[in-house]
Amino acid sequence: MKAKNWRTPERPYTRDDYIHGAPQPRISKYTMGTFRDDYEYELLLVAREPMQIRDVALESARVAVGKVMSKKVGDANYFLELKAHPHHVLRENKMIFGAHADRLQEGMRRAFGKPVGRAARVEEGDPVFRLLTTSTGVEVAKEALRLAASKLPKNYRIIINRLTPQEAKAG
Repeated sequence: MKAKNWRTPERPYTRDDYIHGAPQPRISKYTMGTFRDDYEYELLLVAREPMQIRDVALESARVAVGKVMSKKVGDANYFLELKAHPHHVLRENKMIFGAHADRLQEGMRRAFGKPVGRAARVEEGDPVFRLLTTSTGVEVAKEALRLAASKLPKNYRIIINRLTPQEAKAG
């Protein structure tokens, strides 16, 4: 199946106790960097429209942001948090191609599908990533989030907030 088939939100399918063989999310960490109370800026990567984001795309974007930030500002000068969680289980009715395939499958009869992956459901205005950094790392953080947005489906905007010390703690 093509990636565009998974972009639009469908009916949520999240109950693991009813789903046999649901795959685990492929995200290894939800936070990166070092959390401190003295970060000055918060950058959010926010979705412009409702969508579903595959767990492999989220992991790819997280790794890209982590590499850019750790190389240019160091692990001690940023904190990255993944806000979108892949709860929705994706299903696919796998079709057989080739000679005599029509004898082995039933087309759209009983076409509910088998679990093939997971996706995070994101509404318009929901943050996908939250990145805390100092004033010296804001430009690098914008560049890193721009790179992350290119690895994810559809469109995003970056929101920059200046923090007081109490806001950094709250999250």
